[in-house]
Amino acid sequence: MSEVQNTTAVHPLEEMGISPEVVQAFDWMGFKNLTAIQEKCIPLMMDGHDIIAIAPTGTGKTLGFGIPMMEYVNLDDQSVQEVVLAPTRELAQQIADELTNLAHFIKGLKIAVIYGGQPFSKQMSALNRKPQILVATPGRLLDHMQRGNIRLGSVHTMVLDEADEMLKMGFVQDVERIIESADPNRQLVMFSATTNQDVLTVSWKYQREPIEIVVQAQAENKPNITQYIVESDPKQKYEHLLYLLDSDRYKRAMIFCNTKDMTARLCERLKKAGYSAECLHGDVRQAIRDKVMSDFRKGEFEILVATDVAARGIDVDDVECVF
Repeated sequence: MSEVQNTTAVHPLEEMGISPEVVQAFDWMGFKNLTAIQEKCIPLMMDGHDIIAIAPTGTGKTLGFGIPMMEYVNLDDQSVQEVVLAPTRELAQQIADELTNLAHFIKGLKIAVIYGGQPFSKQMSALNRKPQILVATPGRLLDHMQRGNIRLGSVHTMVLDEADEMLKMGFVQDVERIIESADPNRQLVMFSATTNQDVLTVSWKYQREPIEIVVQAQAENKPNITQYIVESDPKQKYEHLLYLLDSDRYKRAMIFCNTKDMTARLCERLKKAGYSAECLHGDVRQAIRDKVMSDFRKGEFEILVATDVAARGIDVDDVECVF
């Protein structure tokens, strides 16, 4: 009599020794397979290595570092144990939302997100609940540390997400002060779309024998985008923009500008010309930013004008054209 073979496939996360609660959350979030960055990053983080990962946006980085974080947390310890630094408010909130979903079945795990533009009182309420995982922008985290509201002496893992952008934005000293305030034996993981001198310097100063991971965008996470270059005299740029907007091909568009002033002026000009537009830049108050993004996702207006920095972390999947 022949033996009956068991063909039940083992969940890839179970093979890595990930807890049932996190595996359940991964499935509950609708994911079927691990991405390349997750396959490479999770085992290395679980083994305690410092990592410098070069990977484009959309490759599943948050779960790549978030899943090991869930495993590290000691639920009986009320101190901050895991820290994620992000360059912008929107990206910080997006990371916190995804980590919260990942922790859905873990009772007692608390996550807080803090960033500039949000009232300190609201953030103190979140900190008073003793979160084990903290997602933050560097400037606001440093503010809380200087006020004595946050101590990082018990941090096990620190992640710098979009490290190249964060350091390019002028946060080098803030990031270094934050790293230096944590346990020197902590794990340091950096995710970056590119390698620049600041990223390499931080790695050299603060990582111990880091393992480098390089992941290219795959077909499933690299959108099929047709790109055009329009050569235009600066005085004609606005007219050319209107010509393209009036082609009736695009109902949902984003326009990026170099500066806050340029963003505000272009948005106002488009509104006066009868276009349905709103803008985002660093001087816009957080409550208004949240409303603008919510309205854009709902389709309340057609054109979002933003600085590239303010747009970090914006996740809208039905935009038809980007200028």
